[in-house]
Parts: sequence; C-alpha cells; structure tokens
Amino acid sequence: MNEGSRKAIIAAFFANLGIAISKFVGFLITGSAGLAAEAVHSFADTGNQGLLMLGAKRSVKARDEEHPFGHERERYFWAFIVALVLFSMGGLFALYEGIHKFRNPHETDNIGIAVGILIVAILLESYSLRTAIKETAHVKSPDQSYWQFIRSAKQPELPTVLLEDVAAETGLLFALAGVLLAHYTHEPRWDAVGSIAIGLLLVVVAFILGAEMKGLLMGETASPETRLALAKALRDHPHVQEVIYLHTEHLGPDALLVAAKAIFSPTLSAADVSRSIDEAEVEMRRAVPSARFIFIEPDIARTGI
Repeated sequence: MNEGSRKAIIAAFFANLGIAISKFVGFLITGSAGLAAEAVHSFADTGNQGLLMLGAKRSVKARDEEHPFGHERERYFWAFIVALVLFSMGGLFALYEGIHKFRNPHETDNIGIAVGILIVAILLESYSLRTAIKETAHVKSPDQSYWQFIRSAKQPELPTVLLEDVAAETGLLFALAGVLLAHYTHEPRWDAVGSIAIGLLLVVVAFILGAEMKGLLMGETASPETRLALAKALRDHPHVQEVIYLHTEHLGPDALLVAAKAIFSPTLSAADVSRSIDEAEVEMRRAVPSARFIFIEPDIARTGI
C-alpha cells in the first residue's frame, strides 16, 4: 500500500470513529431515524478502514507452497468484504430503520442537538473526503476523471475510501434535510425518508464497489499502456523476430503476471534461446517494475504451413 492510501485510510478511520460516537449519542438523545442510520453507517465505515488495513498487512506475506504467486489478492478480498459490510450494516439497516419509522412516526426530540451533530459530522467528513481527493489526485492520470480512476484503479484502498467518503457526505446531507423537513413541516415521516434515502445510497455504492472488486478478484489485465511497454521491451530484443501474443493479469496492485509467446531467430541454440529469454525478462521488468512473474514461450518461424 502506498503512503497516499495509508493517509486516506487513517484520516477516514479517525473521522468516522468520532462521527459514529457523536451520531449514536445524538440518536439516543433525539430518537432521529436519520441519526440512527448514519451512526451505524459510520461505525461500519470505521470497521471497513480496519479491514482495508488488514488486507494490506496480509498481502505482503511471503510466498509459500500453497500460494506460489504470493498473497497480493488479499487486498482485493478484504475490499470486497468492505462492500458486503457497507451493504448489510449500512444500507439494509438504514432501510429497515427508515421503513420502521415511516410506519410508526414520532417527533424528533432536541432538534438543535440533531442539527448540531450533523453539521459537525459534515465538517469532519469533509476533511476525510478532502484527504481522499488530494491523495487520489497524486496517483491518477491528469486526463482521468475521478469516476474513471475508480473504474480503472488496480489498488482497492483509495477508490474504496473515496466512494465511502462521498457516500458518507451525501448521506449526512440526506439526514440533515430529513431532520429539518420533519421539524418545519411537523411531519416526522420526513426523517424516515432521509433514512431510506441513505439506505438506498449505501446499497448502490456497495454494489458499485462490489462489482469493481469482483473484477479485480477474478483477474484484470494491465492497462493498454503497460501492455504496449511490455510488448515493446520484448520485441526490441535483437533475437526476437515477432511477439505472437502477450497476456497480463493483475495478481495485486503491485504484482503483474505476464505470459508471452515470441518467435526467436531459428539459428539460435537452445542455450542461446534460454539466455535471450532471461535478457528479455530483465528488459521487461525494467520497463514495467510491477511485472513480477514473466513466462515467455519461445517459437520459431514456420514456412510452408
């Protein structure tokens, strides 16, 4: 995990923990469904940051006989668990709480406390979101939008924190709107509507995050630029006449598996071909340092076939 991801996770962890405690206390005082939904959401987010850190720690374990390619995919697995937690603890609970209060409406007590807690939470969450945006800007391409970064990133931590922070900030606005509408219209069901909106938002975000992590868990190819750099490094070897194919798969954000087949000069001996493959692998790793595992199958040009 790079330093930017670590900073974003730590900022989100402490912000969410403080927000979760204040929201829960506010819920106990006011009985607001929106505050209840947001409290559970923030506790879930706090746990999620811990899961991301756990995945990062487990991913650096040394290779062993059962895992010859390492444990890099641990980061994708725990990020997928984050999506499940967000869906169940966050989204489903908020929907349940909102529907329950819609059917059994009651006035929110101490409206000033509820509004004050939500405003403070918005400010704290803004700091966490600002940190995530700042760290994302350091690693994404200048011509990439933040949505494109989320869709194409191979490291799970920053996209996950970014999505969670956007959902948290939006959810807080839903909760604040619900509390204020319930107070000024004297219709407590607006508070319930705010909780339902939070639940739907979290379910959607969980599905987006889960879909992205599913693709990474199954194994996604490297970017076109990375594949071109690898193919060029192989093709530029003086004894390589043609690259028949080159396939890549991300084992983790910083670990790439490369399988290639290339035509070598037919005049080479077996020892020369072996030596040429070793040299080509060195150049490919120089071009793409994350190319941790490279397998090159040699072939020769065939005529009359």
